[in-house]
Amino acid sequence: MSFIDHFSIIEDPRKDINVKYDFIDILFLTVSAVISGAEGWQDIEDFGHDKLDWLRLHRPFQQGIPVDDTIARIIRAISPKQFNQALINWVNEVRRDNGKEQIAIDGKTLRHSFDGERNSALHSITAWSKSNGLVLAQARSEGKKNENSSVLEMLDTLNISGAIVSADAMNTQKQIVAKILNNGGDYVLCVKNNHKKLKEEIAAYFHKVTRDSPEHIQGHEEIDSGHGRIESRHYRQLRMSEWIEEGDKWQGIQTIIEVTRKRITKDKEQAETLYYISSLSPNVVQISDAIRGHWEVENKVHWVLDVTFKEDDCRIRKEDGAENVGIIRRFGLNLSRLHPSKISMRRKLKRAARIDEFRTEIIFG
Repeated sequence: MSFIDHFSIIEDPRKDINVKYDFIDILFLTVSAVISGAEGWQDIEDFGHDKLDWLRLHRPFQQGIPVDDTIARIIRAISPKQFNQALINWVNEVRRDNGKEQIAIDGKTLRHSFDGERNSALHSITAWSKSNGLVLAQARSEGKKNENSSVLEMLDTLNISGAIVSADAMNTQKQIVAKILNNGGDYVLCVKNNHKKLKEEIAAYFHKVTRDSPEHIQGHEEIDSGHGRIESRHYRQLRMSEWIEEGDKWQGIQTIIEVTRKRITKDKEQAETLYYISSLSPNVVQISDAIRGHWEVENKVHWVLDVTFKEDDCRIRKEDGAENVGIIRRFGLNLSRLHPSKISMRRKLKRAARIDEFRTEIIFG
């Protein structure tokens, strides 16, 4: 089923007496324009006029292309919840069974979406499937400090059964841990000073075991080099112990992990030690892959959205415009990643802008 067919669950926000342009036509126009590099409402209108013959190969567009204000008004008025559900339904259809899937959940603030009426920039939560290379969902959060409630809602909308869910320290919360386990998933979560006692007990236990019985520690090391730097990550893993009293408050903990990261450049050497908890059975290679894999959401989603789709520079602000266009960008990112060409995302968008056949391949497979 084409992703366009999944738009049928989205209600047209207009009253019948005001309808001139077909609702699905406008959605198809907007997604196609964003995939072709459009960054704002005027870009979308211009794309529609330039590519009307191509658009009419796939949709009627009986009334032609609306002006940018009309496009903006329609997209802004869509229910973000319905829009996001359309994304989830479509992604669930194309997700492949790649064994134990890893889902990374992380937040992102759209700097230029600041709206004086709302007095804050849009902060959104993204769920990223490392295993499939796809954005699974987006949800709005009322600021970075209020991510937890949005993450809890997202975990109820996603199918996480059998998956490993990773998140940063801000979302290492007992309610989130319980939600992941109750929905059939496992977790790998970072522990920082927001749970200071747990962190200190884990660090002390690693020190104790290193001194008394180091043979119980599983270890794994990764080294990367290039661009004038060397990075190493040394993972150490232990089975959860009753010695860590705080552990009783966290459902399902089986494993604790220590990660020492070093970065060496010509001028300096930096090091940091981080601690993690996991519901997975001890398997240091599997857990190290999940820890490192979590940060793909930064490199393969947030960075691409900012650099290639220019998301952080976008000044769409009113009503639900920023959130809905954010979902459209994630549709576009997924469609582009599913295209088999090995060229960069930037080149894909530029080719989609120039070549009708290539754009057709991206959108319809």
